[in-house]
Amino acid sequence: MSELSRSRSVTPEMAIALESETQSLKQRAAAKGLFFGAAARHRDLLSSQSLANSYIRECSVLVPEWELKWAAGDLPLRPNPDRFDFTRSDEMLRFARANGLSLRGHALVWHLSNPRWLRETLNPSNAEQLLTSHIRTVAAHFAGQIHSWDVVNEAIEVPDGRSDGLRNSLWLESLGEAYIDLAFRLTAQVDSRALRVYNDYGLQYATSSHESKRKAALKLMERLVASGTPVQAFGIQSHLRAGETRFDAERLRRFLKDLADLGLKILITELDVSDQNVPANPSVRDRLVADAYREYLDVVLDEPAVIGVVTWGLSDRHTWLSGDKPREDGLPVRPLPLDENLERKPAWWAIAQAFDNAPLR
Repeated sequence: MSELSRSRSVTPEMAIALESETQSLKQRAAAKGLFFGAAARHRDLLSSQSLANSYIRECSVLVPEWELKWAAGDLPLRPNPDRFDFTRSDEMLRFARANGLSLRGHALVWHLSNPRWLRETLNPSNAEQLLTSHIRTVAAHFAGQIHSWDVVNEAIEVPDGRSDGLRNSLWLESLGEAYIDLAFRLTAQVDSRALRVYNDYGLQYATSSHESKRKAALKLMERLVASGTPVQAFGIQSHLRAGETRFDAERLRRFLKDLADLGLKILITELDVSDQNVPANPSVRDRLVADAYREYLDVVLDEPAVIGVVTWGLSDRHTWLSGDKPREDGLPVRPLPLDENLERKPAWWAIAQAFDNAPLR
């Protein structure tokens, strides 16, 4: 049979199915008014053109995993109080712009990944000046070029014992809770176009620790909104666990609705699924990981205030879980949509189906 004859034998239904097979995650998300993105490190994108191509194909948003933190990695963004080094972050921006991706900023204020000089010198007399100079310099450097900023990251830690649930961080100790308001106001002044996000973890399961954190998060958001602090969105990191049974869809729906009722948009910001404690068989692991993605996304994407999904990495080749949550049997972890060879896994299809089933924004 000739190529022409074969092409004529394809029915419209078959053509639609074939198009669906080839659509990327960003295309499926965009069809519902959502975005899909993933985090990456500068060095990993440089090391593999095939990996870079996977990000270009699947994502509309790119998140520098290290390059916009104060001092993560071997080339600090702010090596001393008077100098900033945008070498790698600028390269990430150029990569994104050259390939039609938006860049998402992570993170302006965090209790971790801070340079030694900051930890050693920060005090109540210089904290406001240091925070102000940082946000004004970094946000201004990227003004008009950033999709959204995680302005404040992980400011809540209920076990620290404060009545407001805030973390006893170096910023809280030096400036009090007003450091959060200050950070959002400064970011709004410098780059009004970037969506301003508060980002945190440990919010998705029906456990006492997650419930107390949800309450503290709502309390913080209510205070910020009531005081006129220009927070616009809430980021739920969503580090899931394969095989976890303590998931209450209705409880999560209520939390999302409570955030939406405050007028906040919601982003799923660091999604992945740890397979640390499930059977070794790869097909079993992949199924349990995919089930976790599907169960979670079916709930969160049903909330109209959710505007996008970002996975914390795209391929099992590069994931923080390899070091932080390895398997006891030493097998490589498999938490992300693509495997080490950049092939689609059941997790990819679970995310794709969740986008397909999501209501149109």
